[in-house]
Amino acid sequence: MSPRAPEMSERLHDYVLSQGLREHPVLRELRVLTDDLPEASMRSSAEQMQLLALLIELTGAKRVLEIGCFTGYGSLAMALALPPEGRVVTLDVNEHWPAIGRRHWERAGVAGRIELRVGLAAESLEQLAAEGANFDLAYVDADKKLYDTYYERALALVRPGGIIALDNVLWSGAVADPADQDHQTLVLRALNAKVRDDARVASVLLPVGDGVLLTRKR
Repeated sequence: MSPRAPEMSERLHDYVLSQGLREHPVLRELRVLTDDLPEASMRSSAEQMQLLALLIELTGAKRVLEIGCFTGYGSLAMALALPPEGRVVTLDVNEHWPAIGRRHWERAGVAGRIELRVGLAAESLEQLAAEGANFDLAYVDADKKLYDTYYERALALVRPGGIIALDNVLWSGAVADPADQDHQTLVLRALNAKVRDDARVASVLLPVGDGVLLTRKR
């Protein structure tokens, strides 16, 4: 049997966070606030946002696209990793949840690096393409049923050599259960297989958070 990561128990996850997590104090405040909400499960994990922040620094990214803002925790994590001239364009269907994050963006001093676009993500992506927008990194964490559409749109908007990261691709393990025929599970399962065989990108599926599929556009 090939080596694999140990099962992520609560104790081991606490260890990962205590020993591996570096978090701006305002970012931590937003994470804790988000976790008090009934919809807390929609938040990206702290460790995966630290991974994306590291990738931003490693690649020298300056233009980031985020599909799915929620409370803006991920927006803030990525904005903090950008240089002063960097920008995150984040998309959400309404301003309700992002309004929570906006206060923290301002307190962290990076509100000027974050542009929120409100509306259906597919339409916002079409508008960005019409504007000739180009990004170094795209992060997808929105309606799972439209993940294939978001992947294709992001692939068109990201520069060659740029990164696309998709969240929730393990879907709490459902993608590995043949008996699970839920529509969202089927979409994610199909996309994982599609990206594995997609010659347009190099990719790796990581068991971080609820699964992160990282691709680099060739």
